[in-house]
Order: sequence, then structure tokens, then C-alpha cells
Amino acid sequence: MIVNKVINKASGYGRSTVNRFFSYIGGVSILLSQTLFWSMVPPYRKWNILEQMGKIGVASFPIVFLISFFTGVVLALQSAYQMQRFSAEMYIASLVALSMTRELGPVLTALIIAGRCGAAITAEIGTMKVTEQIDALETLSANPIKYLVVPRLWALLVMLPILTILANFFGIVGGFIIGIWKLDITTAMYMKMTFDPMHVKDVVIGLVKSVSFALVIGMISCFEGFRSEGGAEGVGHATTDSVVRSFIMVIIVDCFITALFYFMAR
Repeated sequence: MIVNKVINKASGYGRSTVNRFFSYIGGVSILLSQTLFWSMVPPYRKWNILEQMGKIGVASFPIVFLISFFTGVVLALQSAYQMQRFSAEMYIASLVALSMTRELGPVLTALIIAGRCGAAITAEIGTMKVTEQIDALETLSANPIKYLVVPRLWALLVMLPILTILANFFGIVGGFIIGIWKLDITTAMYMKMTFDPMHVKDVVIGLVKSVSFALVIGMISCFEGFRSEGGAEGVGHATTDSVVRSFIMVIIVDCFITALFYFMAR
């Protein structure tokens, strides 16, 4: 009897979880389709997009620089422990370059943007929702998706790949500094071992990931903002949910794209 009750309760939780998951995915997909539609409908708000590019890209550059640079430093130092045992220090350059371009550069940049800009997007839209400013936009015949979502999504789609390229560069520079000053690798050897193993495909994979992450962060952040309710407390909950779900989806999408390119390369 007790076992049956536990099974019934567990199955009930399972069904409700699956229903909520597909309901959430459906809501985000509808918002995405509407955003793509309104992106093609004039008038095009270019200055709004440029303003969001400044907030998302330019303002995020210092933290992206710091994290990517010191990630390259840590990668070089940690790999040196094992590489020096086999007198293979020169391969540290290849390890840092490929790790940054294929994996760490796109993922770390996306997590930074999700935590910094995704939360801000959700808070802005959520505040407008609970204070009925979105209703006021509709009353003035201004579509909220075109006015609020489209500029933020396109700014993310443009700036996240650019920030990813910069993160790759500064991560490689961090590893270069450690390789030259600490591990006594010559500049010519370090540069050769950095660029010889790297192919265009490695950079393309990182950029494909960054575009996918931008889409995920933009849609989840805006969707959570539109779902906000219950005043300031509701906006706080929506912001927290936005960051957590963006983090989870970034890792899931990263795993999927990595597996896809791995099996395609075989």
C-alpha cells in the first residue's frame, strides 16, 4: 500500500514536471517565432539595437577580459604540472589555444553575459510588466516584442560572438605570458604550437556555440521578464530563474553542439 502511494506520488510529480517543461519550451518557442517575425517588420529601430550593443558588449568587456585572461593563465599553470613530467611543455600552447577557442571561450563568455546582462534584461522587462508599462505600450499601439525583445536579441547575437573572439585572444595571451616567462618556451615555438594545431573549424565551432548561446540567453531572459508578476518580489524570482535556467541551457546546448561536431568529424 505504501509502495503504491509512493509510486503514484512520484509519477504525479514526474508528469507535472514534464508538462511544465514542455509548456516552458512552447512559450519560449512562441516568443522566438514572434521575435523573428517582428525583426523583419519595419520600422527598424537601429539606434535601440546600438544602445543595447553598448550595454551588453562594451560594458561587459572588462569582466570578459579579466576572466578569459586569468583562465588562460590558470590553464597554462595547471597543465604545466603534468607536461613537465614528460618534457612536453611546448604542447601547453596547443592545449590553451584549443581549449579556449572550442570550449572555454564561448562558454565562459556566455555565462558572464547570462549573469550580467540576462539578469538585467529580465529585471528591466519584469519591472515594466509589474508596473503596467507594457500594457501602456500596447495601448499606444507599440508592440512590446518589437520594442523590447528585438533590439536585445540582435544585440546579443552580434556582441556575444565578438566578445567570444576577444575572450579567445586574451586567454591565449594569458597562456603565452606563462609559457614565455615561467616555462622558458621560446616565442617562436609557442606561436608555432599555438597556430599549427588550430584550424578554421575550431574557431567556427566556438562561434556557432556563441550564436546559439546568445539565442538561448536572449529568449529565456525576455520570456522570464514577460512572465513576472507579484511586484518587486516577483521580479526578483524571475531574475533568479532567468540566470539559473540560462546557465543550465548554455551547458546543455554546449554539450549538444560538441557532440554534434564530434560525430560529424568522425
